[in-house]
Amino acid sequence: MPALTGAMAAPTTQYTPFRPHLARIVTLVMAVVVLAGTVTVILAIPELGPGDQIGFAIVGLLIIWFCWRQASVAALPSPEGLVVRNLLVTTRLEWAQIVAVRFGAGQPWVQLDLSDGDTLAVMGVQRADGVRAQDEAQRLATLVAQHSRTARDD
Repeated sequence: MPALTGAMAAPTTQYTPFRPHLARIVTLVMAVVVLAGTVTVILAIPELGPGDQIGFAIVGLLIIWFCWRQASVAALPSPEGLVVRNLLVTTRLEWAQIVAVRFGAGQPWVQLDLSDGDTLAVMGVQRADGVRAQDEAQRLATLVAQHSRTARDD
């Protein structure tokens, strides 16, 4: 069966998750470095007592957990809406709740203007990704526009 191209492929690719690229690589590498460093410290310093070893392990695991959370930030679009998973909070939005998508100069990630007057950061699209981030912000804005059309679209 031939591959779908152009407009025919849009339904499957438009709902691809938004995930940062550079931040995921950096944080996953950091998690591995912290894990190796923690194990090395625990094993290399025989003077550490069990309490110290447990303390080092807990701190290492907390840092690894934070790196994992940073690596797992995403925005997951679907026909029903958008699920935004940031560092600590996951927010579910219907498309009608999103008024605008902003990615102005100096903003580290995309901002959503919401119908209740609030804003929501979308850490899944990060400025550090350069042109890719601009393209992803445009794709998100296009999704919002497609899902917020009404019969009388002023």
